[in-house]
Amino acid sequence: MQRHQVILDLLKQKGAVKLQELVQATDSSESTIRRDLIELERRRLLKRIHGGAALLQTKGAEPTIAEKSTKNLQIKQRIAATAASLVEPGDCIYLDAGSTTLEMVPHLQAKNLTVVTNGFAQLEALAERQIRAYLLGGMIKLSTRAMIGSMALESLRLYRFDKCFLGTNGIDLELGYTTPDPEEAVIKKTAARLASQAYVLADGQKFHEVAFAKVADIHEMRIITDKLPEEQRQSYLNQTDIIEVDT
Repeated sequence: MQRHQVILDLLKQKGAVKLQELVQATDSSESTIRRDLIELERRRLLKRIHGGAALLQTKGAEPTIAEKSTKNLQIKQRIAATAASLVEPGDCIYLDAGSTTLEMVPHLQAKNLTVVTNGFAQLEALAERQIRAYLLGGMIKLSTRAMIGSMALESLRLYRFDKCFLGTNGIDLELGYTTPDPEEAVIKKTAARLASQAYVLADGQKFHEVAFAKVADIHEMRIITDKLPEEQRQSYLNQTDIIEVDT
């Protein structure tokens, strides 16, 4: 359909477009464009955002830890605070190397915690708060400051956790939780399996994104988020436990 192509061409040029721009560019009504966006999102050609649409990330694209840390910071902090409130005194927990899990550290109030992490930034933050912590061995991935590789995986398997808190680059009902790096995906998957309860921390923009390497199916972990996709809300609720934070 020509109208669909106009929408996709505009997205390629700009990365994100507002609904009114698409209305003007296609000489169509808002209701028509909304239906087009729903269809194109269903075909995984774009994702809808508030007031318009945006390109999906390429499967292997991965922002650096600095880029992640400044994006949607207030929302991440609310998600992190909610996640930290689930931690109980005496818990042994795993904190993934991610910008949202890093925001959990200032909110960890429970006593006698033991934390295992593969995040170098997480380790520094935990040490500043004098929380007992273990860092996985292995090779440090410079872009995300995460410990990865066979040595990290081997050391991870020595532990068992009450709770595990992970970040993700994409969430999709059919394709599950995904991340660009297969080595990080294995670490995340293993940590989740070693925990009594596993949580994924993700802002609403992670939905409909699909990265290169699969971590787990939707039902395998609980989601802490600020916003579920409205048209798929019930489907997500049917598959797993959801904690939505107030924003």
